[in-house]
Amino acid sequence: MPTPFNEALLRHFTDLRDGNHGPAVTREDKERVFARAVELIDPVARRALDEADADLLLGTGEVVASGVTRSQEGGLNAMWSLTWPEQRASGVQPIAVVAHFGRDFHHPHLRGNTVGDWPLNVFDETDAAGQLDTMRAIAAADAHNLVFQESYRLMPAVTTAPTG
Repeated sequence: MPTPFNEALLRHFTDLRDGNHGPAVTREDKERVFARAVELIDPVARRALDEADADLLLGTGEVVASGVTRSQEGGLNAMWSLTWPEQRASGVQPIAVVAHFGRDFHHPHLRGNTVGDWPLNVFDETDAAGQLDTMRAIAAADAHNLVFQESYRLMPAVTTAPTG
């Protein structure tokens, strides 16, 4: 049995082969599946970002979710952003998990603000839960890239003196 990580990738490849997205064939149906996937992954995305907040930001961050929105290009997006004081002061992007279904895409993907795409093939709660490691990796890669762009000073876990 493939790991959840590879299972999602295999579903992605199968959809490309078959020309569908799970049960959906038309763009309208695929958009409904995307909206449902966003609902299903919401607690998973929040968990991944809450973990990053606890570990890297010492609980100083705030997770904000956009819900499903239509992009200017006609696709669909949903974003979970982790913002914190040092990030806002520096003007860099927040750590994010982004679900997006581009207007010309065959099916949706996950990404961060600074990292690329991973297939979003979520059709039920089990599929959603299987995305936790992917979302953790996206959040960690975003954190790394933001420090690279700005400074380690963005991370309270590094700059705050230990107590006790």
